[in-house]
Amino acid sequence: MQLSPLLNVERLTKCYPAGTGQLTVLADVSFALSPGDTCAIIGPSGSGKTTLLGLCAGLDQPTSGRVLLDGVDLGGLDEEQRARLRSEKVGFIFQSFHLLPTLTAIENVMVPLELRGVARPRPPAEELLRRVGLADRQDHYPSQLSGGEQQRVAIARAFVNQPKVLFADEPTGNLDQETASKVIQMLFDLNASANTALVLVTHDPELARRAGRVIRLRGGRRLEDGE
Repeated sequence: MQLSPLLNVERLTKCYPAGTGQLTVLADVSFALSPGDTCAIIGPSGSGKTTLLGLCAGLDQPTSGRVLLDGVDLGGLDEEQRARLRSEKVGFIFQSFHLLPTLTAIENVMVPLELRGVARPRPPAEELLRRVGLADRQDHYPSQLSGGEQQRVAIARAFVNQPKVLFADEPTGNLDQETASKVIQMLFDLNASANTALVLVTHDPELARRAGRVIRLRGGRRLEDGE
């Protein structure tokens, strides 16, 4: 039985110095996600979406409020401890794929396992590439893959560590509509089978509609939170 949410966001606020005052980019945002939950964060550019994602993942620290990831308060950790927690419990997918160009598809997927010291990283990496339909492309370099194929490699890499929470920042932003639809389906299928909490920042209406929960931001404030 899950006694507490996998991701618990409590009254997050983020401010930056601006001239003689300060600029508030995120104000008093709260929500919680359990295993298997999917959440889309939407809003216009500059509304605080990516800031919120970074705070939830422990990539930045809030001005006030806190984030608990799998019961651990990120504010109580130093940077090394936060990095270790991310490597063990968090997966990332980005708009620009962030694959290492000098590594093949299989080598890119193996990187998180190798960083954790997993003795045999290749079998799980091969299994994830098979599940995203790239078993026959595992020895290709990113430059030899289409945008959709590169994003599928990135999805396999994000899931290979069996993360508790997956953060995706505009995962279909560089894909055409048909390719984006296929990538979305793979992402949600893998999330359901892994029982991961999925947090998406997106401008894609189709992607947002697929999420079980939608958080709308404007000017750093939450306007709407719907199932």
